[in-house]
Amino acid sequence: MINRTTNMTEDQHSDQRYIQGLLENDRHLVQEIYEKFAPKVVAFVKSNQGDESSASDLIQDTLIVIYRQAQDKGLLLTCPFEAYFLLLCKRRWWNQLKSRKTEVTIEDETLSINEGQDELVSLSEVHEAKCTLFEKKFEALGDKCKELLRLSLKLDSMKEVAEKLGVSYAYARKKKSTCMGSLTEMVRTSDEYKNLNT
Repeated sequence: MINRTTNMTEDQHSDQRYIQGLLENDRHLVQEIYEKFAPKVVAFVKSNQGDESSASDLIQDTLIVIYRQAQDKGLLLTCPFEAYFLLLCKRRWWNQLKSRKTEVTIEDETLSINEGQDELVSLSEVHEAKCTLFEKKFEALGDKCKELLRLSLKLDSMKEVAEKLGVSYAYARKKKSTCMGSLTEMVRTSDEYKNLNT
């Protein structure tokens, strides 16, 4: 289901162009996604205890999830984009209702899914949960670690990071290794991480 390649393959669906459009910030393809698929999401949310504003937020958040997975994991679409996108939106909306302790009765005649769509959606949800967990644990790091790691992502080299922080190159490298080790340990020993990998 997930593949790093961006070239067309036999398994890849022709709708992969929407994934590429998101990655390349192609205005026309993003507009096409909104025009073709957003009205169905809005109708679904409005018929299930939501409004147009909630639907708009849901669409934007879901596109960010898809973009992140495509960027980080090389998302390979093996089913129509519409089916994948709508199912992901519906599952996310259902989870929002559940988290509000709202009585959930999903009104939707199109919730029938095939195995490929379900697997892609599950992968996207797990990827999003891992990103959220990483961000949460990152915020739990000390200020110096956070600053160093942010700079190491932003700047081209550890030499630049060291100069910016006013420390030696050797110290910056060692500190980065220590900070990454702490972050990795916090993520891997968390209950959330264990639940994601069961």
